[in-house]
Amino acid sequence: MDKVEATAPPCDFDPTSGSIPATKVEITVSCRNLLDKDTFSKSDPCKFKFKLDNYSILILTHILNNTLNPDFVRKYILDYFFEEKQNLRFDVYDIDSKSPDLAKHDFLGQVFCTLGEIVGSPASRLEKPLVGIPGKTCGTIILSVEELGNCRDYATMQFCANKLDKKDFFGKSDPFMVFYRSNENGTFTICHKTEVVKNTLNPVWEPFSIPVRALCNGDYERTIKVEVYDWDRDGSHDFIGEFTTTYKELCRGQNQLNVYEVTFPVCLLLTFPLFICSRTQIHFTVAIDFTASNGNPSQSTSLHYMNPYQMNAYAMALKAVGEIIQDYDSDKMFPALGFGAKLPPDWRVSHEFPLNGNVENPYCNGIEGILEAYHQSLKTVQLYGPTNFAPVVNHVARYAEAVQDGSQYFVLLIITDGVISDMAQTKEAIVNAAKLPMSIIIVGVGQAEFDAMVELDGDDVRISSRGKLAERDIVQFVPFRDYMDRTGNHILSMARLAKDVLAEIPEQLISYMKSRAIKPNPVPPAYSTCAPPETESV
Repeated sequence: MDKVEATAPPCDFDPTSGSIPATKVEITVSCRNLLDKDTFSKSDPCKFKFKLDNYSILILTHILNNTLNPDFVRKYILDYFFEEKQNLRFDVYDIDSKSPDLAKHDFLGQVFCTLGEIVGSPASRLEKPLVGIPGKTCGTIILSVEELGNCRDYATMQFCANKLDKKDFFGKSDPFMVFYRSNENGTFTICHKTEVVKNTLNPVWEPFSIPVRALCNGDYERTIKVEVYDWDRDGSHDFIGEFTTTYKELCRGQNQLNVYEVTFPVCLLLTFPLFICSRTQIHFTVAIDFTASNGNPSQSTSLHYMNPYQMNAYAMALKAVGEIIQDYDSDKMFPALGFGAKLPPDWRVSHEFPLNGNVENPYCNGIEGILEAYHQSLKTVQLYGPTNFAPVVNHVARYAEAVQDGSQYFVLLIITDGVISDMAQTKEAIVNAAKLPMSIIIVGVGQAEFDAMVELDGDDVRISSRGKLAERDIVQFVPFRDYMDRTGNHILSMARLAKDVLAEIPEQLISYMKSRAIKPNPVPPAYSTCAPPETESV
């Protein structure tokens, strides 16, 4: 039977040690059906990536000659923060000379997006049309993201084999090995190829060094697939066989445990991007305080006053949080509720009414749709009271209770100006919701005292009701006034607010998944034989 033996130096492996300050992700870029700007050949595309804040060039990729469908081999590593809106811009040019001046090259199109859009897309793969040339269809850009580990180690290894299958008719095999890193969606990415050892069924390959990140992305129990081929001059290499291992296994060094004849299952770390990649949808609901303590909306002293030149605190809080959350909701349709107002025609107080007036369908189209419904509600309802949270918490909890398999996660944003009137009922509702796939964000606007809100935010003391502790901390509270920029820069205020109120969502989502032993559900691994390696690169 074919056997491959691996040796590797001992390493200090401790999967429980260390902390990762930021999630690093790797962006892969491809384009399809680009404009053809060259007369006697196809375009030679080169991609530039920018940040929207200052449009400074971050990365210049290599040129891919004579193609309208480039797959850029080079990957780009960025720090990913769920709680921040990370704007990106991609420009594509046909490079016609060595000049660094872009004006001397043909512009092929551009696209704007956020890093959250890519991560939140199905399988973290975003496809968008390139734009920027009037009257022209510029093709598409495909952006894919994979989370990276934080490991900077290198591994030095050596492999040997014995009794490999004979593939050559007039001689023995000429074997080489191809190593693949498993991806989060079950596919594999090539990361190393050995040299060819000629005319032997018992090869000993030369030692090689490889970054651990490239081999297993820092996850020591992540599957590494190794395929063995018999090299042929014409490139039609014969597949001899394959095996799987992990870096943790390889670190055991030279012993019987590193003789491979069988495969092992994938073991995945539970991370927020991994769940988003495996199609966990985040559902965003907003609930707005319409109690009389906000003041008459027609007066400039009201927290609901609609200044034609500036958003009020409610609108700023909604836009700041919503514009980030919406990247993770595929249909961009959001339920929007109000509480604490009298509604026509009978003018009864409601603590759970749809802002768009449609009880059967309270969904608004995007954040702008919510803002429009909010503005219209101010014209039709009468601000009243009291300030009750429990009805809107229970409203979202009913939906979360119906889907507890990890495919959906619910985030409720409550924006309020005052002290909670139904504190006991709200605490009970939160304790009950803590066992569901749900998080609650509370933003306090105005100058009121928010001591009760701090009690709901269980960072220091876990919230309880009737002697029952909440299973998880699912509430994050912040007072909006703490984030107002002294210079009046509302964009900066909104960015600061969003960063803090959303910072706990990834950890809360993971805590729910772990509490229910829910694992990501990637596409089943495709173990089909890869295309034969290039002869020249072996």
